[in-house]
Amino acid sequence: MNKILTIIIVFISGLNALHAQTNQISASALPLPPNGEGQAAEKVLPLKGVRGVSNGNQVAQTLESYFEMAAENNPGLQAKYKDFEAALQKVPQVSSLPDPTFSFGYFISPVETRVGPQRAKFSLSQMFPWFGTLEAQADAASLMADAKYQAFLDARNRLYYSVSEAYYPLIELGRLKTIEQRNIEILQSYKTIANSKFKNGVSPMTDVLRVDIMLKDAQTNLGILNKKEKPLLVAFNNLLNRDENEVVVLQDSLAMELLPENFRRDSLLTNNPMLDAIDLKQQASEKSELAAQRQGLPKVGVGLDYAIVGKRTDMEVEDNGKNIFMPMVSVSIPIFRKKYKAAEKEAQLMQEQYSFQKEETINSLTSGYESIWFQIQQQKDLIDLYEAQILETGQTLNLLFSAYGNSGKDFEEVLRMQQQLLKYEKMKAMAETQYQTALAKLNYITAKTY
Repeated sequence: MNKILTIIIVFISGLNALHAQTNQISASALPLPPNGEGQAAEKVLPLKGVRGVSNGNQVAQTLESYFEMAAENNPGLQAKYKDFEAALQKVPQVSSLPDPTFSFGYFISPVETRVGPQRAKFSLSQMFPWFGTLEAQADAASLMADAKYQAFLDARNRLYYSVSEAYYPLIELGRLKTIEQRNIEILQSYKTIANSKFKNGVSPMTDVLRVDIMLKDAQTNLGILNKKEKPLLVAFNNLLNRDENEVVVLQDSLAMELLPENFRRDSLLTNNPMLDAIDLKQQASEKSELAAQRQGLPKVGVGLDYAIVGKRTDMEVEDNGKNIFMPMVSVSIPIFRKKYKAAEKEAQLMQEQYSFQKEETINSLTSGYESIWFQIQQQKDLIDLYEAQILETGQTLNLLFSAYGNSGKDFEEVLRMQQQLLKYEKMKAMAETQYQTALAKLNYITAKTY
């Protein structure tokens, strides 16, 4: 029995050495995520530290600090990272040897041999795929995991855009409320002046009624803006996965960037996670094709048989009762070729699919860039227009108001010009929001890093 245990231990040690070599293949094939596998999603993000700018007694957090919060807390992004981590676990699964087979048999009716009856038999065997099969499978799984990581990066960039898309309307809402509140204060002062002039017999009662009508409109508009704040705050805080009623301290104003022609155009197709993911999937399909070819080749097995033989009692013979030790080699014969050919064809078709998908993505990115760049230019032109209109309208309003103060006439024109000024101020605020939102989308499709 000691001999049996010794033989089994030696054979298993040899299998462990071979398995260690396959594990080396598996380890070398594993893609290394930034800062190591298994760390939380926030560890791979470049943003660290909460930054802010002073806003009275509060600190208004910058958009980048909200990016960091969203990247650390957003469940959708965390799910993408877990998808990548799960894909990493596929590599050791496909790069490991199949389990060895151990069997034991006992002869109920001993088989007589020259040296004695066979009592029992032990067998231990291990199958090995063709050379390079495990390596090709590990490479394919590793490349697919890399593609999952690029999908995670794209999801992170898309989340940054979603945060920007929810952040800028909050700033716009605050500015619209300020503009409307200032308009109410101006109209109230107009109403006071119109009342005074009516009492002095300088202007008619209709002037008071006109400004009163416009004042009610402005108060209603301000109330609607106040009600609009709640859904915007809820949407923004949900992106950060925090309490819906959490206070969002905003910047006072939006900084306008002077963008050169074809801004970030050279970054559109380089280091773009969407395109990188497709490239990696295509490479993985090539490795899968190679693995399918190798799987269609014979598998080699090695094993040991050990038979326990009893002693003959009827006569003395040489090697009486000597146990039998028999090394074995086996080879599989892959004659059923349909499944191997189908696997190869599947990998080839997937390569073609990824090629078409990449071409479609490039076309989509290119057309998207041109459309977004037009929107940026359009909003910039509108902002310049509204700034000029605000300046001229303000000057005209001052002249009309001075004339009204002297004559008490043309009050309707004063009110009309005041509403025109209000309209331009609101349109400028909305144009600036559209400009920043379009710029954020441009940064997303060009894969800007923060």
